[in-house]
Amino acid sequence: MRYNFDLSEPREADDADDGGRQSATPTSASTPKEELEWLPLQNHPVFCAPSRDGAAHSSNFTMPKNLFAWDGASRLYFWDSYKSCLHRLSVRLGEPDRTSVLAASPSKVLQADMQLDFEVQRISINRNGSALFLVGLDGLYVMYLYGRTSTKENTVICRTVSVGSEIYFDKNNSIRTLQVCWHPYSDTHLGILSSDSVFRVYDLSSALGQPEQEYYLQPVEPGSSHNATSICPVDFSFGGDHLWDRFSVFVLFSDGSVYILCPVVPFGSVYKWESILELYSDAHVFGLKSSNSKAVKNSNLAISWLEATFPELARKEVHAENASVLRAQPYALFDASISLQGPLRKVSHGVEEDSVHPPVCEGRAVSFLYDLVSKDSIVVTAWSGGQLQIDALADEVQPVWKVGSPPRVCLDSTDSIVGLAMICESLSSDTSISKLDLPPDHTLWLGHPPPLLRLAIVDLALPRRSGSVILMFVDPLISERIYCLHNGGIDSVVLHFLPFTNQSSGKEDMMRSPSVHPVLSTFQGEASSASPLCGFLALSDSFGDSWIVGLTPSSECIVLEMETWNTLVPPIIDKVDKLRDSEGPKDTDIPTIISKELLTGPRVVLLPPSSPHLRSVAADSIEGRSTLHQYFKLFHENYVEYAHKVYFELQHHAPHVKKIIDDQHSRLHKAQQKILEVERKQEKIEDRIEHAVQFHSKLEERLQSLRHLPAAHKRSLSKAEREFKSELDRYRGVELDALRSSIEAVNARLKRFTHSPQANRSNEQRQLSVRRKSHVQENEMSLLKASLEKLSLVNSENAKKVKVVESALKCREIGTS
Repeated sequence: MRYNFDLSEPREADDADDGGRQSATPTSASTPKEELEWLPLQNHPVFCAPSRDGAAHSSNFTMPKNLFAWDGASRLYFWDSYKSCLHRLSVRLGEPDRTSVLAASPSKVLQADMQLDFEVQRISINRNGSALFLVGLDGLYVMYLYGRTSTKENTVICRTVSVGSEIYFDKNNSIRTLQVCWHPYSDTHLGILSSDSVFRVYDLSSALGQPEQEYYLQPVEPGSSHNATSICPVDFSFGGDHLWDRFSVFVLFSDGSVYILCPVVPFGSVYKWESILELYSDAHVFGLKSSNSKAVKNSNLAISWLEATFPELARKEVHAENASVLRAQPYALFDASISLQGPLRKVSHGVEEDSVHPPVCEGRAVSFLYDLVSKDSIVVTAWSGGQLQIDALADEVQPVWKVGSPPRVCLDSTDSIVGLAMICESLSSDTSISKLDLPPDHTLWLGHPPPLLRLAIVDLALPRRSGSVILMFVDPLISERIYCLHNGGIDSVVLHFLPFTNQSSGKEDMMRSPSVHPVLSTFQGEASSASPLCGFLALSDSFGDSWIVGLTPSSECIVLEMETWNTLVPPIIDKVDKLRDSEGPKDTDIPTIISKELLTGPRVVLLPPSSPHLRSVAADSIEGRSTLHQYFKLFHENYVEYAHKVYFELQHHAPHVKKIIDDQHSRLHKAQQKILEVERKQEKIEDRIEHAVQFHSKLEERLQSLRHLPAAHKRSLSKAEREFKSELDRYRGVELDALRSSIEAVNARLKRFTHSPQANRSNEQRQLSVRRKSHVQENEMSLLKASLEKLSLVNSENAKKVKVVESALKCREIGTS
């Protein structure tokens, strides 16, 4: 049975939300509304509730919390764990000051129409802002954000439904959800990766209990033996708006290996016409015209899949003017299943690498992020040791199928596909090492997974015993910036080198390592005293301003403004200084306040050639007048015009000179204030230095005493011992969990079998057989008892006869004697 739900319900008329773009005074309506008060977000009453440390740490969970969500425009959502409700806040970014973030008070309270009996640990909103999912260790629910108004003041009752309860949250089942994400090209589809190595896609507009698509991940080839670290999934991410990446799902396993599923398309998802047409023409140009038969075969499969999924491509009368977007139709190849491409290997120049990740990454992989930056597809893997492995796809992702492995398809009464499931295995040819020096004919449409180009390995310098689970977010304004949320706070990582983007723009910059900046620290000296944030958001507006919002375990809100304008500016000052030093000393450029022509003065007046009889010429004669005219002309050209230039330029530069003088005065005043402040703090600094020297001497004394302890003379572990210890740590963190989950799954299957009708029938048959056997044994026992009684009677009679015989013998003996 299929249920059709409309996720784009109209907003309620009494919503006091103005989207952050109108006046603070509410508009007139038929019913009176409470006047809104705009407060700084960090001072909003919903974040000023009593301490909720008990609610924040009520359970020992491993899933990191994020109780914030943003619709990308003007509404911020906050899940209140203390009251079990959702707050909707209307926000204004950059008003009235560019650095401020205002929120409307009171907030709109959204209440679920059912009792949620689990702890919510993460929320996320869909693309159009109509639904939001609430996920925890014991439940996954979707709340539709536009419901009916309650009798309570400022409260809206929202329809809430459970998703996947029969698979993930059954009491007789131990399958856990590892990651839940909205699909970027659909408002009704959820992607869920679970601990049973299955990736499922749910359609909220149809049956919520059963998935629309199921992909059983088999990264290990049949017949090969691997440890459990290579078959336990950890995280996944959907691809971005780039060629076949929009149909790809990137899956991370606990040993750091990355696999790709392509193509994965939710039924009814929407894509741009130009994007699909680009893929269609690319398959025709580079695939069908290839000299390799394998490339032709793979491109034919891709073309047939595109034509069936998007039927408009095969119609010649459909053009881009008629259809701007295309809707994906349900389709699957009936004789082939999607291949699990991977593991992705690092690209090399003829040198093969055996390991998937370098030994500098400690622990196990904990999270994954896909980031599309211009023409580069960036993948980031976070490790439990506090390292980030940043790679770029050195080639394009292409679809790969395994022919001869048909999927399982579910059809309705009209023979339309309503669900599918398939086993995704890793092909043996996918493990080949790719090289940069190979021509395109040797790599295009041959089924090879795209190799990885290593950009950098970033160490966040987290404490060894912090046990941090790192979450990564992309800045909505600057895609080159990645925020890392961990137990120690928030760090910002900015990418300065993008291979394909720099190459396409004509830049010849050398490879620069990313810059790492700590944004917020929650450590208080020791790892045990760290308090991880329970919420994180990255906000941005259309004017180029950016903010980050954090939520502490005590429900305190933190708002920080982030710099955006100078984030990607390369440091060229050092290069310029080096060039100047190498070329030798040169004149420094002084800003021109007065031009050089005015500083040199007027030109020297050269008198016109005059005859020796000039003094005898009368002034009122023709020759005298011409001579005076020449003198006046020279004087006007040199002195009068120069005076006008001086007057004009001085008048023009007077405000500029005044501004420079005022700036110098202000800088002088600030310098004097800083000098006075330094003089005031000098005594404190001297006291701190003296205290530090004393503390240093005490530490030296303690160090000398500790050196005499027996443990100080222990030999450090060797390289092989350290590698063996790291392998044991990975087994302890992964294989034990895998064994426990498998044992729990077997126990759950046993319980289900014991409660099933077949088991009941078998138990009844066993009981009947036992009863029959017991009845037979009772009959045999009765017969045995009767025979024993008869034997006892015979024995008693024989005993009497023996006594009679003995008495007779005794009598004879007496008579004869």
